[in-house]
Amino acid sequence: MHFSIRKPLTLVPLALVPLALVLLAPAARGGEADALPPAVSNAKAQLLSQFFGQGGASPAVLEYRRKLGEYQAARAAFDEEAGAYWSQISEKRRTRNAKRRSGQQVTLDDYVLEHPPLYSGPKRPVNPEPEETPERPARKPIPVVADFLRAAQELYQFMPQRPANEAEFKRAYARYAVASGLTREQAVRVYSFETGGTGSFDVQAGIEHGGKRAISTAIGYNQLLTTNSVELLAEQGDEFIRAMGAKVAQTSGPARKALEHKLVVLKKMVAYAKSVPDTWSEHDKIGNTAQGWAMHAMVLDVDVGPMLQTHKLLTSVLFARAKGYNRPLTAAELEMMNLTGDGTGLDMVTMPQAMREQVPTSNFFQRGGYERNPVAIRHNTVAKLLAVTDSRMDSNSSNAGARELAAAF
Repeated sequence: MHFSIRKPLTLVPLALVPLALVLLAPAARGGEADALPPAVSNAKAQLLSQFFGQGGASPAVLEYRRKLGEYQAARAAFDEEAGAYWSQISEKRRTRNAKRRSGQQVTLDDYVLEHPPLYSGPKRPVNPEPEETPERPARKPIPVVADFLRAAQELYQFMPQRPANEAEFKRAYARYAVASGLTREQAVRVYSFETGGTGSFDVQAGIEHGGKRAISTAIGYNQLLTTNSVELLAEQGDEFIRAMGAKVAQTSGPARKALEHKLVVLKKMVAYAKSVPDTWSEHDKIGNTAQGWAMHAMVLDVDVGPMLQTHKLLTSVLFARAKGYNRPLTAAELEMMNLTGDGTGLDMVTMPQAMREQVPTSNFFQRGGYERNPVAIRHNTVAKLLAVTDSRMDSNSSNAGARELAAAF
């Protein structure tokens, strides 16, 4: 099915409005075949009501209203076209999911092969008259590392054990990652993509490369969100507790006492994370509370942090294996699963190269997410998206942090 951008509606001069009404009347009386699409019809009705309500408006206001009408008509036509396209995307996705559940092979016909329409009509004009703008609710501040640490101290009387230096954390991460089955290439290249190859163990999204304001709660080498930390503690917490218990058993003196306290705190956090149903939405609710912030502080701990960072990636590797995909994931493929979620990412990863060249990236997004994602729009096939991810990993892997992490392996 081909989708094209409809041309913006051209307005009739003011003096011809009565004639326009006469010309529109037969369409209103005619059958369904003659009727305009509802969105365009509504836009025309708005134009006519604006013309009749002009009164003694100034030329600037009249010009604004004319341009506003053009914008509304063009936008309505586009939204109707885009709505049809994204409905087809959703339907194809449901079909693919159903086929996979029943063990059927997914083919090229199960994807939308046209690229989505992008709005190219007139911009919304600026009103020359003062307008009352509704008060926007105050934006909820994004918690930062200091908030996570404060929550851990207040709720658990615990402060994460930070490494003596960056190299110490990288060595701990490398040891655990290799023992768990991640490769050096996977770990280093994903780190290079996520942090630019320069990020520290406590780097937070937005507060990096000169940034002053956090844009999310994502921290660390693989940029875990608060919800990721809650979910990993719920799903992998028993393994973390076993690993910490083994370390306690091998330690003595004051260091052992500190590890014992850390193990007690870890057990409490795991129990709290497991106290809700194992779903992203439930974990997200905790992640947006002080409890979730306290759990997120564990990403900074030199013992627990490397385990959380590793399992952020390892869960995707294990998911692919469980679905019968046993070929080692490239770092770019792993990053796709890391970014888009395991199910969506695996949809791209399992696709043969010939299909990757043809399938638009829009098949793996919701409309709002796609239209806000310039990378997916510019690199608009699966092959192109994976290629630009690999390219960024290549360039960032030569940065100091990435070289130091590679050496830790």
